[in-house]
Amino acid sequence: MASGDERHGEEEGNYGDATMGALREIYAGYAWADVASLEPEAAAARVRVRGAAQAVRAVGRRVAFLVLRQGSATVQCVVSGGAGGGMARFAAGLSRESVVDVAGVVSLPREPVRGTTQQLVEIQVEKLHCVSRAVSNLPISVEDAARSEEDVARAKAAGEQRAHVGQDKRLDNRVIDLRTAANQAIFRVQCQVENVFRQVLLSEGFVGIHTPKLLGGSSEGGASVFKLDYNGQPACLAQSPQLHKQMAVCGGFERVFLVGPVFRAESSYTNRHLCEFVGLDAEMALRDHYSEVCDVVDRLFVAMFDHLNKNCAKELEAIQRQFPFKPLKYLKTTLRLDYNEGIRMLQEAGVDVDPMGDLNTEAEKKLGELVRDKYDTEFYMLCRYPSAVRPFYTMPCPDDPRYSCSFDVFVRGEEIISGAQRVHDPELLTAQAEARGIDVATIATYIDAFRYGAPPHGGFGVGLERVVMLFCGLGNIRKTSLFPRDPNRLAP
Repeated sequence: MASGDERHGEEEGNYGDATMGALREIYAGYAWADVASLEPEAAAARVRVRGAAQAVRAVGRRVAFLVLRQGSATVQCVVSGGAGGGMARFAAGLSRESVVDVAGVVSLPREPVRGTTQQLVEIQVEKLHCVSRAVSNLPISVEDAARSEEDVARAKAAGEQRAHVGQDKRLDNRVIDLRTAANQAIFRVQCQVENVFRQVLLSEGFVGIHTPKLLGGSSEGGASVFKLDYNGQPACLAQSPQLHKQMAVCGGFERVFLVGPVFRAESSYTNRHLCEFVGLDAEMALRDHYSEVCDVVDRLFVAMFDHLNKNCAKELEAIQRQFPFKPLKYLKTTLRLDYNEGIRMLQEAGVDVDPMGDLNTEAEKKLGELVRDKYDTEFYMLCRYPSAVRPFYTMPCPDDPRYSCSFDVFVRGEEIISGAQRVHDPELLTAQAEARGIDVATIATYIDAFRYGAPPHGGFGVGLERVVMLFCGLGNIRKTSLFPRDPNRLAP
């Protein structure tokens, strides 16, 4: 029989600080498991999990309860037993957010464990090692960052204090902020939006491409470009893949899409603008009418919203807990309004708008309210914009060139998609570029592409971050950018 000292030595070998490689033999016989997969059916299984020490609570000298977090899933680990209680003391001394390995037996608690996602199971810990120790004084805590504004307000009303982590503080410490359940969910939803975008367009015969982000001239016109030196030549970062995706269509691909960064050097201090965002773009040859592009947008986004509601219920619930929002209202066949009809609705509601001008943010939001009340949808298209408010490459309407073959798409009263038929006639394209003050020499290769034979075509672009922001009613696009870039932020 082993002596007390021998048993104490064995216990010490089962816990402590250790490198990943040193643990392989120590943890032999335990199967790796994901916290999210631990259910009652796994009872009595010998498992090994790795995660962050979200919380530790000591009960006496020989028992400690450790909440282990992996992604957004959490499980309670019970550290007990042993002659000296050394493992429990080691657990109690762990700093929050330290990365630890736990090995033990899955068991069923007498009562559901409150405060964890895996409430019907816990782990009886047999081995515990810290593989990366976090500093003891974190700049923000995950618990505080996960608190909703409503929770803070309720605590204040009850005379209690609850820390509120502001947007800038979150972004300054984004690595910790991303660990909250809501943020874990937001970016998993974002991943699904991108996946559905690809899958639906592939099913519609589109080909994925990549276009250059370094340009010799502006792709949109105007001064909102990031200028740089390109081997002694003036250049800028692409505001849009517009010109090159059109050239790809002219190159014979007919239907193309891409996902990539877009850069806008504007004073983007609003809740919906960034200096860098992820663009979801598509371009396609047309047979009869630019409404064919609208048809693709309709099928794409209805499929996307259906997918999110069906397959991301858990993620949407996690977002809802911290950032409450109402589910998006949308129709199975997307509503399309003529621009003049939208103007008429606004004027009848007493809004002063220029019938041939662009809609400002307030007018867009008001029209969104009017459409929602009248048609019971928060997702709709506004078609046939005045030519003067669209880019130089937009095709004028054949029956009235004051208007264009163009459309915007709105979610919750905010624009997310801009699309149109493009000008494929080089002479008309040149004239419209010159009329907008664009140096035609800087886009000569673009215009020349249409001199070699070009099919009628059109397309659209949408910001990935804006889609997620508006679908989830988040109110600020910085919440849906992993590491946002605006005029004041270039780190982390």
